[in-house]
Amino acid sequence: MDDYSQGALSSSYYTVLGVSSDSSINEIRRAYRKLAMQWHPDRWTRTPSLLNEAKCKFQKIQEAYSVLSDPKRRTMYDAGLYDPQEEEDEEFSDFMDEMASLMVEVKREEKVYGLDELQAMFMEMAEGFETPSMYFGTPTRVDESCVT
Repeated sequence: MDDYSQGALSSSYYTVLGVSSDSSINEIRRAYRKLAMQWHPDRWTRTPSLLNEAKCKFQKIQEAYSVLSDPKRRTMYDAGLYDPQEEEDEEFSDFMDEMASLMVEVKREEKVYGLDELQAMFMEMAEGFETPSMYFGTPTRVDESCVT
């Protein structure tokens, strides 16, 4: 069994592509290209018994790449807020980008903020959002079933 099939059925998008969560966009792109070439259904037409498996793997590879190659969707995914079934909310995506940028900046500064300061910053960023339609959870897992 190859590296791809060992954990990809119920794993993260990073595992599907065989990269780490801190991988650069170039590393993600290289991994995608390699796997897409390996599992493209056109390569498996002479092996009908494996064609459905190849289609399923290729679909999962495509989905993982479409999320991880888009900075906004990747930020949402990493925060555990990405739902592939939900239409993308541009304002919320921008909000999450801003939050991620601030977190990186604070980490670089190594400054420790108190709860009051953090709440004030959060409220300032959240201004303009009437009713957030968000949920908090773990990163989306790859669907275990493949409908072809």
